[in-house]
Amino acid sequence: MARKPKPEKVDVCIIGAGASGGTAAKVLTESGVNVVALERGPYRKKESFGGDELANVNRYNLWPDPILNPRTYRGSNDEEPREELFCPVPQMVGGGTVHWQGWLPRFTENDFRLKTVAGEVPGTTLVDWPISYEDLEPYYTKVEWAFGVSGQAGANKYESPRSKGYPTPPMPTTNYARKFHEGCNELGYDSFPTPMAALSEPYNGRPATALSAFAQQHGDPTGTRSSALSVWVPQALVTGRYDLRPDCYVHEITTDEHGRAKSAIYQDADGDFIEQEAAVFMLGCGAVESARLLLLSRSGRFPNGLANGSDLVGRNATFHEYSAAVGVFDDPIHAWAGGGYVAASSFEFYEHDDSRGFVGGSHIAAAGVGIPLPINWSLPDRPAWGAEAKRMDREYYDHSFAVGMVLHDMPQHDNRVELDDTVEDAWGLPVARITLNPHENDLAMGRWVIDRNAEILDAAGATKTYRVYPERVTGNCSHQHSTTRMGDDPDTSVLNRYCQAHEVDNLFVVDGGPFPTATGANPTLTIMANAWRVAEHVVRQRGSGRATTTAGKGA
Repeated sequence: MARKPKPEKVDVCIIGAGASGGTAAKVLTESGVNVVALERGPYRKKESFGGDELANVNRYNLWPDPILNPRTYRGSNDEEPREELFCPVPQMVGGGTVHWQGWLPRFTENDFRLKTVAGEVPGTTLVDWPISYEDLEPYYTKVEWAFGVSGQAGANKYESPRSKGYPTPPMPTTNYARKFHEGCNELGYDSFPTPMAALSEPYNGRPATALSAFAQQHGDPTGTRSSALSVWVPQALVTGRYDLRPDCYVHEITTDEHGRAKSAIYQDADGDFIEQEAAVFMLGCGAVESARLLLLSRSGRFPNGLANGSDLVGRNATFHEYSAAVGVFDDPIHAWAGGGYVAASSFEFYEHDDSRGFVGGSHIAAAGVGIPLPINWSLPDRPAWGAEAKRMDREYYDHSFAVGMVLHDMPQHDNRVELDDTVEDAWGLPVARITLNPHENDLAMGRWVIDRNAEILDAAGATKTYRVYPERVTGNCSHQHSTTRMGDDPDTSVLNRYCQAHEVDNLFVVDGGPFPTATGANPTLTIMANAWRVAEHVVRQRGSGRATTTAGKGA
């Protein structure tokens, strides 16, 4: 068999074709930059998706197969790691946006300066971001209008200033969203339609989004939801400058004699190893896998991993934890109707308040009980089988909904992603080992917010409420951040404010890894806005002829 030829060197090589990599690819290619994208997973089309709940939710149709892609987890440095699929994200073209419900709230001004607002928190590495809400606001607007987001500007009274409204009105109100609003109104809390990655009416040549309960954890067979798969990737491909290579697993990034990133060594679908050179490399693999790839890229110049002279790659890892209060009602809720999690939100408990006894806050929203479908629906005290399980299914399935929260995980130096040299994946590479011990602040926040959520359900007329307090962080949101923090000081951060490695000036990270803190809101809108900002920076540097040679403070 003939050896495959080495491909030509390109302007930019993006590793990952999900929310962040897709955004960067769109911006770069539309600016005249030639891009190669190496995506570890397949390129699935909408025709391959469907409503098989067992396959999508309980098996691994969309999730990473833990036999092929294991991870290990431990609660502290003293514990023995155990194999656990901690914080998985779909690995395919489109990434996590393929299976998401698509809640897209903006962060607020104080998210970027929480240390200034709240002060030191013992035991944490809480810091302000090197950029502000004002720096990112133009890019929030660009993403919302290019991606297609439904929402109501001004409905969230705690939202920071915005320069433009949403391109389409909010999605239709569901029965349980109406109940949520009623409970909030009764208690005097502000609530608003959740900004969604969906179109409430035709927009920009696309039809309105088809509503279906088969949303969260399901691919979209209609292609009408907004996702990297349905929006960013097609827009990049139409430029003719986007060479998308699915089923290509990058093993390492090599460096040249000057310590700059030279090439990505990847294994294609045939199992052959290929070397792709590029002038610039951008990582959009998710905060866990981007850190892992940097740690795998060891050399004589970077013995602890690429851009890891500070030993900060993988440290300060943060994850969101989803938990909820659940209410049962006499009247039917029909939580299965109207599009699954399409719902309502509140930022009433989002901003920091000294009187609560903890730092930070959380976005809360109405949601289904587990998945709003028959197989995975449940209540906390429902037995797994038998006559009582059947009775509860009959009586409560159509009479329940939840008020969920996104737990703001405080950053800590020893919470980290490392390589576990004792466990290999199906390609023979060390897997990611997660060490994570939740801070007492996280658990106090979780208890307090869940109590408030239960009060909203009571005020909405619930006859019974369950309070599911988070006791540990399991990564059940798929939200992961902070493993390659951005900052102005190379001694305390991996990347500069443009997400450019302090130690490797042609290397950028554009997923959630650069986030210095997790915040209490869903991160993907901010990930995409930041990726857009970074991609424009790369285009400007390319145009100036500096070719990304300004790594370090003030770049």
